[in-house]
Amino acid sequence: MSSFEIGVTGFTILLVLLALRIPIGVAMLSVGMVGYVTIAGPSALLSYLKTETYWRFTSFDLSVAPLFILMGQFAAKAGLSQALFRAANVWLGHYRGGVAMAAIGGCAGFASISGSSLATAALMGKVALPELKKFNYAGSLATGCLAAGGTLGILIPPSIVLIIYAIMVEANIATLFQAAFIPGIFAAIGYLIAIAIVVRINPKAGPAGASASRLEKWSALLEIWPVLLIFLLVMGGIYSGIFTPTEGAAVGAVGTFLIAVTKGGMRLSGTIEAVLETAVTTGMIFLILLGAAIFNAFLGFSELPNLAADFFRESGMAPMTVLLGMVILYILLGFVMDSLSMILLTVPIFWPIIAGLDFGLGPDDLKLWFGIITLIVVEVGLITPPVGLNVFVISSMAKDVPMIETFKGVIPFFISDGVRVVIILAFPIITLILPRLLASD
Repeated sequence: MSSFEIGVTGFTILLVLLALRIPIGVAMLSVGMVGYVTIAGPSALLSYLKTETYWRFTSFDLSVAPLFILMGQFAAKAGLSQALFRAANVWLGHYRGGVAMAAIGGCAGFASISGSSLATAALMGKVALPELKKFNYAGSLATGCLAAGGTLGILIPPSIVLIIYAIMVEANIATLFQAAFIPGIFAAIGYLIAIAIVVRINPKAGPAGASASRLEKWSALLEIWPVLLIFLLVMGGIYSGIFTPTEGAAVGAVGTFLIAVTKGGMRLSGTIEAVLETAVTTGMIFLILLGAAIFNAFLGFSELPNLAADFFRESGMAPMTVLLGMVILYILLGFVMDSLSMILLTVPIFWPIIAGLDFGLGPDDLKLWFGIITLIVVEVGLITPPVGLNVFVISSMAKDVPMIETFKGVIPFFISDGVRVVIILAFPIITLILPRLLASD
């Protein structure tokens, strides 16, 4: 069996293991080690493990991930999700569909300090579902908007998945954060438009809520000053070059800790819980990254990525046709995989193909554009059946709403994502304008 055939066999076995719900880190580690030994021998694997494990876990760039995870944990303990939803609700709730729009606004705000889609969906679900139920929102719209709103955590900086993508393709994390900002805002606006269309078609799906006084509106805005302060301090510092992403994450973690103690009333037990949850999540991510590194090394020995890149480069297919094929494949993979699995599994193969095609962009710009497109399409997997993790999270809270209703409820948001993908494919400048403007300052 040739190295290429071993690579194809290993990739197929990995897909089977993932379909059987074997954890992605364990699956990639196991297949990668067996494949590595098969091609290069056990001595080569041991030598690689000795150096790769040390290099991977002592990478300065990787230290940003646990710090942003810790920042998100402290933000949750500080009760910032409740404050964000209340502020959005008093300004938007009196419109038809306004409470659902407020849920999207709260998700966008919390995503800007949490970096996690599942955490955003879970926390905003706890806060917003009772209010949506109180005003008799249709179960499909109530759960659908929260499941879709949670996906904003994968795109709006600081995004953990975006950080992992940056490390995989050796892109600048701060520049990727800049590139994701405008598409993230577009995502939130697209979801608001989707809600407006749904309630226009079916007014009973999203009745108007109670009106708030001017005093209540401004009081609610004052409650979210910590979120604005943290976002401006961290993202503003990173975008302007005052902080590196790691330094910005450290500042954000300290800032949210102080807010959680002073405003959220967090005590020692809450601090320990936040640190332990961060350690568990970080350990899981690091295991996945190690498994991905070994699996990618095995693929490198098999020449599968290079041969795939050569095939598409010499096929005569238009670059945009190749990219559209990848987008469709991502949507199909989203039916059976979570977002991080898709990124780790496909980027080592897809990126060499994209890098070898002529899109009229430089290598650095191409990394940004391809990364944002990839994350947008991957986030769709969080709300597609049968895996749709965000749908499962929200459905576990809204037990009176059948899961099929939630999947129906995400269809308008799925369409919104499709429109956004088409726009960004057609106009790469949307992702590139902010990094270029900030680079020129």
